Amino acid sequence: MSELLNVSPSPNIRKQDTTQSIMFDVAIALVPATVFGVYHFGIKALLIILISVITCVLTEYIYQNLMGLPVTVSDGSALVTGLLLALNLSASVPLWIPLLGGIFAILIVKQLFGGLGQNFMNPALAARCFLLISFGTHMTNFALDGVSGATPLAQLKAGKTLQVLPLFFGTIQGTIGEVSALAILIGAIYLLLKKVISIRIPACYLISFLIFLLLFGKGGIDFHYIGAHLFGGGLMLGAFFMATDYVTSPITKMGQIVYGVLLGILTGIFRVFGASAEGVSYAIIFGNLLVPLIEKVTYPKAFGIRRKNIEKIDYKEIIKNACILFAITLVAGGLLGVTYETTKENIEKQKMATALEAYQKVSPQAVDFGYADDLLNKAKKELQEKIDLAGKDFGNTEITAVVEARNEKEEVIGYAFSVLSHDGYGGDIDVCIGISLDKTITGVEIISLNETPGMGMRATEPAFIEQYKDKKVDAFVVTKTGKSAENEIDAISGATVTSNAVTNAVNMALFFVESCID
Repeated sequence: MSELLNVSPSPNIRKQDTTQSIMFDVAIALVPATVFGVYHFGIKALLIILISVITCVLTEYIYQNLMGLPVTVSDGSALVTGLLLALNLSASVPLWIPLLGGIFAILIVKQLFGGLGQNFMNPALAARCFLLISFGTHMTNFALDGVSGATPLAQLKAGKTLQVLPLFFGTIQGTIGEVSALAILIGAIYLLLKKVISIRIPACYLISFLIFLLLFGKGGIDFHYIGAHLFGGGLMLGAFFMATDYVTSPITKMGQIVYGVLLGILTGIFRVFGASAEGVSYAIIFGNLLVPLIEKVTYPKAFGIRRKNIEKIDYKEIIKNACILFAITLVAGGLLGVTYETTKENIEKQKMATALEAYQKVSPQAVDFGYADDLLNKAKKELQEKIDLAGKDFGNTEITAVVEARNEKEEVIGYAFSVLSHDGYGGDIDVCIGISLDKTITGVEIISLNETPGMGMRATEPAFIEQYKDKKVDAFVVTKTGKSAENEIDAISGATVTSNAVTNAVNMALFFVESCID
């Protein structure tokens, strides 16, 4: 019997690259960043990397065996996914984080969509975003030499000026693989020399992001500001190692240019205008979802064929798909509505339980609490006028609840207030304040806030919040030089905005007691 021949159109010259060779080249290119991360953060970083890689490889192996599919772990794609996921994690995360993230990346994002070549977004980045949304506290806890602190981008967003060289070489806090731009660039050069990736996507990404910063960033050409954005965070790692993923990036040259520019603009929007300092992961995932559309509008025209004759717009199909999408949205909305109505009562009970717990903490001598709606209504009607007459400035704050604190004899011994400050750096800050009848602060508790990790989030720590306790003053003032007077509050380092927002909420409650309670 004659051998089977593989018939294909010309040209018949083929490269010797395989999935395995490409993946192992990527793994080799990640070695500098990996080695530096382990050196910089210690043995915990190595454990996270090992757990992530082993989890990804085992998950793929087990799933493919259970499903009776060809086992493809030898192609190295699971290894690269595990390595990229680990390099996107903080060395401070619990060891179950890379375990859960690895399972999500391989099982949910990759295998359930058909395996390598079928996943619609980068598995490592999808897992990172899943972990950020689900376990934000762990994922945003960054430490170096046992000391927690904010990442460079978080410090930059808070108005600090950063030195570029530490960011370039990597003597900073951050995730395991993103801290040293130099180590990442060494790996990137290796990929470019081996022609595993093209410079097209990274160059368009970085240049468009730089232009966005010049147009909408701090203003002007600020070397420290621009350098911090370029070398801080996961921009370099994302541009060279994740945006260039073969499966989730365009294959056409024009498509790669459009894709790179899109990523640069999205990253700029998320970083400059968003509440979060980071934006690379979300930008790349969003870009992944648009790749089919990008390729559709950038495919090259065949020789001798007019583009308009290749594909005509089918308006009926568009209307049909729009109706289907509307129906799906309607059903999904209905299900969400039913779910909300079903769980609304339990949610309200949980909110009340959380509020009562806070009231107890700020009024520890009380045994019972009762909402004073008449006082709250009084606050809404009269407070602003009295504030204007007194010439006070409490920023953008509002009292949302007034509660009487009572003793065993049902006598009022003080009040607890829920005050919402809209001046937080990352959004609203809900503060609970306890004040006794003699106008002494009995406690302050942060109910909710969404400030910068390692900076504004420290407002919940005793070192800051207990500065208000047991003080009897007309109003507090925030100082950056260290408190010396009874009414002075020492601001959180790098988080003056948060410090002022909390202090304004406390001062609002004090003013209410002084002016609205007989």
